[in-house]
Amino acid sequence: MDTIKQLFNIKYPIIQAGMIWCSGWELASAVSNAGGLGLIGSGSMYPETLREHIKKCQQATDKPFGVNVPLLYPNIEDHIKIIIEENVKIVFTSAGNPKTWTNHLKQHGITVVHVVSNVKFAIKCQEAGVDAIVAEGFEAGGHNGREETTTLVLIPQVKKAISIPLIAAGGIGSGQAIAAAFALGAEGVQIGSRFVTTLESSAHINFKNAIIESNEGDTQLSLKQLTPVRLLKNPFYQKVSELEKKGATKEELAELLGKGRAKKGMFEGNLTEGELEIGQVSGGFEKIQTVQEVIDELILEYNATIKNIESNYL
Repeated sequence: MDTIKQLFNIKYPIIQAGMIWCSGWELASAVSNAGGLGLIGSGSMYPETLREHIKKCQQATDKPFGVNVPLLYPNIEDHIKIIIEENVKIVFTSAGNPKTWTNHLKQHGITVVHVVSNVKFAIKCQEAGVDAIVAEGFEAGGHNGREETTTLVLIPQVKKAISIPLIAAGGIGSGQAIAAAFALGAEGVQIGSRFVTTLESSAHINFKNAIIESNEGDTQLSLKQLTPVRLLKNPFYQKVSELEKKGATKEELAELLGKGRAKKGMFEGNLTEGELEIGQVSGGFEKIQTVQEVIDELILEYNATIKNIESNYL
């Protein structure tokens, strides 16, 4: 835990995931102000939009924050340039080869973390020189690993394979889950879905309410032929599921997906035609809260869990 807190200079080893359409400057700054590490999700932003969010985040907090950069983003060079120009000191990369940009970022004094879903890529990340790794289990929302390895299984295996700091992700939405991740060998946690439902999240209120109203089993990993993504079940998901059952080709699925489905659902609140990316853990959420309320609740739950474990020590 102390390793992650020292690496990012934060109070709590809690990192907010940089989720498209949900993680703007308001969410990132709120998480950082509450003692965690906020991340701006650049994957849904044009370059100048990213610059605007970085500047607003710098005005809203004097605490460390970072930017999440999907490496497959078409304007990746522009994003990297802006991050360096605006003096951002922490970058989380995902969806691509970490060797491509890690050295360049580190040459500019930037701490680099990469997100993986299996042991093989965790080792490659360490070889690429990243400062820490996020190991994300099958439970996670958004894009996911093809191996479908759960967090409970993934974290200890990655821990054995690497010597750099490890952050657990996937299915973590409570203090109890944080304690479990630490027990498995993680030194920090990354939380996405829980922060989507905060007041500061840029997700549409329709999407937030749909998450709060969801139950266990209401998400499903789909679109495995393209890029696996966990979706909240809605009419769009049903169309995807029907096509997949019929043995649809990649081209047919891509045509259905089209452009802007995630924006339509998560940012514009179209619960019928939009793509609603969220994690399995969302079925247990009961209300929309502020970021500060979420952080406070996580810490209280974590401490109570540790105390309970100690009192029942075998």
